[in-house]
Amino acid sequence: MANSYDLIIVGAGALGTFHAYFALKNGLKVLLLEKDDQPREATVRNFGQIIPSGMAEDEWFDYARVSLDTYKTIQADYDISIRSSGSLYLASSAMEMQVLEEKHGRYQALGYPSQLLTAAECRQRLPAVRAEYCAGGLLFAQEVTAEPDQMIHRVLAYLVERWQLDYRPATPVREVTAHASGCEVLDTHGQRYQAAQVLVCSGRDFKFLFPDVFAQSDLQLCKLQMLATYPLPQVHLPGSVLTGLSIRRYHAFHSCPSFAQLRPEDIDPALRQWGIHILFKQALDGSIIIGDTHEYADVAAADSLDFNNVNLLNQLMIREAQRILDLPDWRIQRVWNGYYSQSKSREIFQHSPDPRIHIVTGIGGKGMTTACGFAHHNVALLDLCRLQHSA
Repeated sequence: MANSYDLIIVGAGALGTFHAYFALKNGLKVLLLEKDDQPREATVRNFGQIIPSGMAEDEWFDYARVSLDTYKTIQADYDISIRSSGSLYLASSAMEMQVLEEKHGRYQALGYPSQLLTAAECRQRLPAVRAEYCAGGLLFAQEVTAEPDQMIHRVLAYLVERWQLDYRPATPVREVTAHASGCEVLDTHGQRYQAAQVLVCSGRDFKFLFPDVFAQSDLQLCKLQMLATYPLPQVHLPGSVLTGLSIRRYHAFHSCPSFAQLRPEDIDPALRQWGIHILFKQALDGSIIIGDTHEYADVAAADSLDFNNVNLLNQLMIREAQRILDLPDWRIQRVWNGYYSQSKSREIFQHSPDPRIHIVTGIGGKGMTTACGFAHHNVALLDLCRLQHSA
């Protein structure tokens, strides 16, 4: 039947797109609807870092490893901008280095390769790092980066070309309902679609589909600011570069015995106030991407996180970045904001207003690393539900 599918997915960000990928691999007929002419939110406004090393040692670390393997598998078949250039955590003190040493031991036990680097070895890999900042590092050579302004668009092209995905951008959805024979999706053009299951991956867009569900949730919105220098072809910054602030922020390191000895008061209060977390990545044009800040608001007050990019926060980031790297030119070519949603009590927000309609959003700042692996897990559950419902 025309406009009839096994699964309809609303939202073509990382969560929606990779649910489509695994559903297609399972033999389902899939329709993916995207409200904009192309994905424009959190999936394209980030660093493009795929770092299982930053995940806590639970199912999210497992999801991240599935993501890493899947990115590499797709890249071997179709160029989605994946670069195998590794991730390097830089310790800024002896205690941060002790945390990295403990984490290295944990990853050895888990069979996840890592390599401890001395300060001199860090400077050899990353000549731009300041000697007075770097006490050593931990390298994950197997980790990858993507170009966020390209990756999801290439994955969508791959799914359309190789997997016959029915993808319809510029198609906002007005309503999702369930009835006796399945589900119906109505778009703003008046087109109706039928499916056994519907998955709503709406990102930070809470206002239109199931607004009462979101109003009663514990979701919050996070706003980030990021910067990029002018191209610096004379600088070589391989892969993802993470810093002492990363060690303090990422859940992966919280379980290390020495983590409790990292004193918050050693960090500039202004950096703590604005959740500033310094990361670096060199884009294909040679520019250095620097970030980021974190401002939060509950769903009811989400509009308070407006479009303004605050220069004070940019200057705080640049000042801290200059303590870490020695770049020949610190002029900033562009600045931008990103927004993502996250649950305050769970790693991801899931709610089913009907047994056949599933809302999946609020994955937080780990979407590039874990959304793919989570989708692999979740599609298996959705397919089981579909078969049970059809029986």
